[in-house]
Amino acid sequence: MKFTPILFALPLAFAFSACATTATPAAAPMAGTKLMAADGSARGTASVTEAADGLHVLVKAQGLTPGIHAVHVHMTGACTAPDFTSAGGHWNPTGRQHGMDNPAGKHMGDMPNMTVGTDGTGAIEYVIADGTISSGAMPLLDTDGAAVVIHAKADDNVSDPAGNAGGRVACGVLKAS
Repeated sequence: MKFTPILFALPLAFAFSACATTATPAAAPMAGTKLMAADGSARGTASVTEAADGLHVLVKAQGLTPGIHAVHVHMTGACTAPDFTSAGGHWNPTGRQHGMDNPAGKHMGDMPNMTVGTDGTGAIEYVIADGTISSGAMPLLDTDGAAVVIHAKADDNVSDPAGNAGGRVACGVLKAS
């Protein structure tokens, strides 16, 4: 009978010690933006999540002309209307040529084209290999930031520097979250 309290307390001690040593995993770095047209109307969202294999990009668009549209990450975090050229060129910290099909490419900001349906909506998901949001030698959110841009036309995936993708119809400045 003298050992009963000890036998009861022993499992509780192990349970509490397990709880005390369990650490909460750190949240993955993220960035996001609302995509806007030149007139200020909403054109969708973009989110970027850092993972072991790179940056997972999700773009959801609305209110666009049906068809194929190029989507790129641009090197400057600025989206001044009406033409959004303030976003600069494609994010290209490796100094390569443009185009997913270009043997001398691709920019890190090059992504697949997005198909927009007759309802004006479209979405793409893509992984930018080896990308990071704010760490390492080539972070996406460097001192001048970055933006996601949707273009008027499809990217031909070869032509340097921008794939003949036409004007910029939507833009959003990525912000860490």
